Amino acid sequence: MSREGAEHALRLRAEERDRVSGHLLDLESHTTYRLLKGAALRGETRRRWAAAQESLAVLWVLNDAYRAVLREAERVRAERERMGAEQLARLTELLSGPSVVLPAAVEPVERRSLLPPVDERLTLDEAVVRMNGAFGEVTSALNDIDAVWNVLLPRLDAAEADLRAIGELAALLGEDATLEATQEPARLRAAVVEDPLGPSVEQDLDRLVRLLGDRRAELELARAARDEYAERRENLTAALDEVRAAESEARLAHGKVVVKIALPPQAQPRSRVDALAAALDALDVSAEPWVRRGRRLAALEDETREAAGQARAAAQALYGLLVRRDELRGRLGAFQVMAARKGLAEAPDATRLYERARALLWSAPCDLTRAAAAVDDYRRAIHGGAA
Repeated sequence: MSREGAEHALRLRAEERDRVSGHLLDLESHTTYRLLKGAALRGETRRRWAAAQESLAVLWVLNDAYRAVLREAERVRAERERMGAEQLARLTELLSGPSVVLPAAVEPVERRSLLPPVDERLTLDEAVVRMNGAFGEVTSALNDIDAVWNVLLPRLDAAEADLRAIGELAALLGEDATLEATQEPARLRAAVVEDPLGPSVEQDLDRLVRLLGDRRAELELARAARDEYAERRENLTAALDEVRAAESEARLAHGKVVVKIALPPQAQPRSRVDALAAALDALDVSAEPWVRRGRRLAALEDETREAAGQARAAAQALYGLLVRRDELRGRLGAFQVMAARKGLAEAPDATRLYERARALLWSAPCDLTRAAAAVDDYRRAIHGGAA
C-alpha cells in the first residue's frame, strides 16, 4: 500500500467507524429496542429476540475489536509526520490484513473440547460485513415486532377506551356494565406485548372491537334518548300530527276514487296513528332502563316516519288510478282517429271493440284491468292483429 493509499484508506475507515457508531446509537435509542430490552417475552418472540441479542452481542464485540484496530492505525500514523517504511508496512497490515480479532465464544460445557479455543481473525472489510449481517438480523426482528405493535396496540388502546367509556356511561344511566369480554383487552394486550410474533390475535381483537363498539354505541344512544327525550317527544307529537294529516288525505282520496274506480277491499286506508300515539304514551310512563327506552324511542320515530310515508304513498297511488283511467281514455281516442285514417272506423269488429272499451272506461266505478285489456284489444284490431 502506498503512502497516499494508506492515508486515503485511513480516512475512509474513520468515516466508516463514525457511520457504524451512529447506526448503533440509533439502534439503542429505538423505542421498540428499549421496550424489548426489559420485556418479559415468550413464545416465538422470545426465541427470535434471543437470537437477535446473540447477533447483537457479536456485533458489539466485533465493533470494539474493529475500533481498536483503527485506534492502533491512527496511533501508528501519528508517530511521524512522514511515514517511514516500517510505519507503512504496519499500517498496511492493520488496514488490509486480518487484524480484527474475534475472541472464541465460550461454549456450553456439552459443546466444549479439551483443545484451546481458537480466535477468529478478520480483515476490516470482513468485520464490517459480519457486523452488517448481525445488525440486519436485529433490525429485521425489530421491524417484524414493530409492525405488529404499530397495528394492534393502537386498536387495543381504543378498545380499552371504549371499555372505560362503557363503564362511565353505564354508571351514568344506572345500567349493568358487566360484559363477558371485560378481561379480554388485558388478555389480548398481554399476548401482543409478550409474543407479537406468536399466534395472531387479530380475529379475537376484531370481535372485541365490534362488541365494545356496539355496546358503547347502544349506551350513547340511551344517553341521547334520556337527555333529548323532551325534545324528541315534542317532535314525535308533531310527526304524529303529520301522520294524521297524511292518513286523512288518504281516506279523502279513497272516498273520491272509489266511486270512479273499482277498488279491492285492501285498498281501504288503515290508520296507524292511534297505535303509535298509544306507544308514545306507554313510553312516557315506562320504568325500563334507558337502553330499552332508547331503542323503543328510536323504533317509534322510525315507525312514525314510515306511517306518514305510507299514507302519502297510498293517497298518491289512489289519485294515480284516476290518471291511469284518463290516460286509457286518451289512448282510446287516439286509436279511434287512427282507425278512421285507415278506413276502419265503421268496421264491425273494430266498432264493437271500441264500444266495449268505451263503455268500460266511462262506467263508474271503472274496472281498470278490464278497461286496459279492452283498449289493447281495440289497438290490435286496427293494426291487423299485430301485438
